[in-house]
Amino acid sequence: MIKEEKERALIYCRISDPKQGREGSGLLSQEQRCRVAATEMGLVVEDVFRDEISGGSEVEERPGMVALLQHLRDNSHRRYVVFFDDLKRLSRSTKHHLMLRELMSDLGARVVCLNYRFDDTPEGEFMETLFAAQGQLERKQIGRQTRQKTKARLEAGFYAFTAPIGFRFIKGKSTGKLLVHDERVGPILTEMMEGFASGRFQTKEAARVFLENHPDYPKSRSTGKVGNSHVHRLLINPVYAGQVEYLPWGVTRRKGQHKGLISYETFARIQERLVERSHAPERKDLNLDFACRGGVSCSGCGNALTAGWSRSKTGKRHPYYVCQTRTCARKGKSIRRDKLEGEFAELLKALSPSKPLLTVAGTMFRALWDKEGERQRLRRQSLDQQIRELDKQLRLVVDRLVDARSSTVMNALEERVEALEERKRVLISKREGFGKPLKPFEAMYRTSMHYLSNPHKVWEFGGFEEKRAVLKLTFTERLVYDRDHGYRTPSLSLPFRFLGTLSQGSPLMVPGAGLEPALPEGKRILSPLRLPIPPPGPFSRGLELANRHPPDP
Repeated sequence: MIKEEKERALIYCRISDPKQGREGSGLLSQEQRCRVAATEMGLVVEDVFRDEISGGSEVEERPGMVALLQHLRDNSHRRYVVFFDDLKRLSRSTKHHLMLRELMSDLGARVVCLNYRFDDTPEGEFMETLFAAQGQLERKQIGRQTRQKTKARLEAGFYAFTAPIGFRFIKGKSTGKLLVHDERVGPILTEMMEGFASGRFQTKEAARVFLENHPDYPKSRSTGKVGNSHVHRLLINPVYAGQVEYLPWGVTRRKGQHKGLISYETFARIQERLVERSHAPERKDLNLDFACRGGVSCSGCGNALTAGWSRSKTGKRHPYYVCQTRTCARKGKSIRRDKLEGEFAELLKALSPSKPLLTVAGTMFRALWDKEGERQRLRRQSLDQQIRELDKQLRLVVDRLVDARSSTVMNALEERVEALEERKRVLISKREGFGKPLKPFEAMYRTSMHYLSNPHKVWEFGGFEEKRAVLKLTFTERLVYDRDHGYRTPSLSLPFRFLGTLSQGSPLMVPGAGLEPALPEGKRILSPLRLPIPPPGPFSRGLELANRHPPDP
């Protein structure tokens, strides 16, 4: 006689959301009930399969169910009883329920549901279908209610999805979950987005490298890097400008209940830059090894010097700058990095003004700060007037839209309304920023004067981004370097030209009574506020010439 093999038990458990597994015990309670039932039937539980996904999902999207079916296929010579807690755990889709029942039957498995008794009669199959359809109805009703409530929160200005990177949720007493800034990641994203809007980051690739190099910015767990499309998704997301929208549900853009990481004006500028002509991607070898790359040009042809490492006969690697223009007479003639960057550091040292001059400049900056505050107040009043005018135009266009009968006219008026709304959002964002400096004067002044007082120190001790900023902020044009004579006359930026002019006692910048006590006619005194003149050389020549330029009016 052939001994019949004893049946074995398999358990299937499912919850609809991973959150239920973190905050509840749904999977454990389902498994415990099924184990008790299997023991009462004298069966040994061979394995347990779990899913954390909606019951309406496709079978291929449920890894636990896929593993269960594969286990049945791999062990077709054995007899199994599949236990699950409730009919809805198998599936909340009528189609999927019937398909799974038939598939398990074809694989030789017997199905046991703790809350439902299967009956293979025609009447039993009909009732099973009704119960499966009821589960599907409940799922769709719950989904509809969830969508309606979520849409209502979006229309009220509350962000209702997973918190974007740079934000986190807090629970308010009357508002529910409210989006607030992530103190660790938020400032990093603000710097990146404002840098892209201002042109500090010319390309999305440059912004991506900035995020990837920041130690506090979260990276991909699999690669440890920031994805290529990640920056684009950040730049086009209006939630970072304090706005909420979800067009698939018909929720148009509106002011959110949360505070954005950037102003809407900055967001609008980012969108303009994204549709502008794209720039060439930044070179991957533009790194800390050659901080002056792209900022220094060849004296022979005027093209930017490139840079790289060369290997000597002894095997040592040496860094060089070199011109690679084919038609240039200096093509291939390398310049040691230490020489070129060392002379650049000396050039920066010659630009450091004296402390008395910085004190006078600080007093003038304070006066300009106060004057700018008054100008901002007047500008805010002008913006209020423009917003009122836009409201009038919107009311007129909406009235015409209500009376319109032609679909062409209606579409044109709807586009006009959207354009006016967009313009209004930009003006409101501008108005909110006027009269509210990002930092107090002391903080802004301290940062600016730290750079102006000693750009060489920023260059010497700063990172790669700081070094690149020194190149852009100190000189308005690319520096020209000659292999034999060093740097040619540099074109200084406005702040350094201003300080140079001030050190010469220009009457355009000094009040009529002067900065020193008045002296009798015919007498003359040297001002103690003059910049120290560096020793003769290629650097002093450039500084003297720069000091002769009057500042911009």
